[in-house]
Amino acid sequence: MQITGMHWGSRLLKYVDYPCTEVLGPDASVDEIKSMIEKHKQLFIKPLFKGGVGKKGKAGLIGRVNNIQDALKEKERLFFVEHKFGNQVAKSDGVTYEAAVPAEHEVYFSICDNTHFRAPAITITHHGGMDIEELPKDKITTIPFDPLTGFKGFIISNALMKLGAPPEIISPLVQHLPKLWDLYHNYGMTLLELNPIRMLNAGGRLTPVACDFKCSFDIDDPNWKRLEIPADVFASDYSEFEQEINQLRTYQGQSDVFVINDKGSITAMTFGGGANALATELLGDSATISSDFGGNPPYEKMKQVAEICYKYWLPQSNVLFIIGGKANNTDIFETFRAMSDALREFYANRGSKPLYVVVGRGGPNLIRGMAYLRDTLDALGLPYRIFGHDSAMSEVVNYAKAADDWMKKEGNKLIAQKLGIN
Repeated sequence: MQITGMHWGSRLLKYVDYPCTEVLGPDASVDEIKSMIEKHKQLFIKPLFKGGVGKKGKAGLIGRVNNIQDALKEKERLFFVEHKFGNQVAKSDGVTYEAAVPAEHEVYFSICDNTHFRAPAITITHHGGMDIEELPKDKITTIPFDPLTGFKGFIISNALMKLGAPPEIISPLVQHLPKLWDLYHNYGMTLLELNPIRMLNAGGRLTPVACDFKCSFDIDDPNWKRLEIPADVFASDYSEFEQEINQLRTYQGQSDVFVINDKGSITAMTFGGGANALATELLGDSATISSDFGGNPPYEKMKQVAEICYKYWLPQSNVLFIIGGKANNTDIFETFRAMSDALREFYANRGSKPLYVVVGRGGPNLIRGMAYLRDTLDALGLPYRIFGHDSAMSEVVNYAKAADDWMKKEGNKLIAQKLGIN
C-alpha cells in the first residue's frame, strides 16, 4: 500500500503542520492555474498515478511551465500518459500542478522500519533531488533510533554535522523534521520519504519545503484508516481484478495484489512477504500476479479472494501455485479449505481445463488442510505436487517453473486427454 506524489502527500503533511509546496489537483480551473503561475512564476505539472509509481522525471513525464498556454499543453500531454517501468505499465488519470520552490539547497530524508538495525531509522543527506543509490556513502547516512523515546532533533543535528552540511540548513531541519515522526508513527506507516526538501529562503530565514512525497502503509495496522484515504488510491491501476481485490482490504487479513504479466502462465497465491518476494523474483514474467494473502484470513474472505483470482487468471494459467513459509498463526486448514472450495466451484461453473497445482506450506492444521486440498484435486482429476514445511522454498518455486515448462510442451495435451477435453 503506497502513495507517491504531492496530491495526497500535501494532505498528509498538513496533519503534522509540515511545510509543503502549493498543489492543485486535476480538477483545477484555468483561472486557478493562471493565478498559481502569477504567484509562483513557475509550475511543475506531473501525471497522477495510482499506487507507488516512481521514476517519472527520468521518463520525461514532468512538465515545467511559466505560462498558461504551456501549462495546458503539458496537461494535454500528461493527463492520460502511460508510464513503463520494468515490465509494468501504469496509466495516468489526471495531473497535479505544483508550485516551483526556488532554493539553493536540496535535502533527502526518509524514515523506515530498518531490518538491519531491527529499529526505525532515518536516512538523510543534503545532496537531495536525485536517487540516493547514486550517492557515495560518505554523502549520506542512516541512523537508527529508539521508538520508545522517539525521533529527536539532536539526531538530525548530529547527522548533518557528520556529513558536513551547510550550517544554515541545520537549525530549520531540526525544527521541522521531527514532526514527520508523528505522521509515520501514529498512522501505520512503514516508510515515509521526502525527496527533495527544498530550503526556501523567505526573508533571510530558511524553511524546509517538501516538494515530493512517498509513503508505504502496514495494511495490518488500522491506524492508516484515520487518514480517510479511499481504498482505490492504493490500486496500481484501474484493472477490474485489482479493484475487486481492493474491496476486501476492509476485512480481516491481507489482500495485496499487483499484476505482473497479464499474459503469464503461473498464478501464484503467496502467503507472507518472504514468500511473495522470492516467488515474484524467481517466477519473473511467467507469473500473472504478485500477491500476499497472509494475516490469518477467515474462510469467507479467503474464498472470496480465491474466487476473484481464479476468475481472472486460471483460464490462461498452466500452474496454480500456492506457496508460503511456516506460519505462526495462520490456520492452514481454513485457507486451504477456502481455496479448494473456490476451485471446485470454478470447475463446476466453467467446465474442466488442464491445470497443474503445486503447493508448498507449513503451519497450524497443515495435514488437515493438505488432505482437504488433495481430496479436491483428486476429485477434479488434476495433477499436483504438495511440499511440506521441510522443503526449501526456492526449490518449490523451481518445481513450479518446471511444471509450467512441462505443461507448455506436452502436459496440457496429456491432461486434456485424461479429462476428456478437446
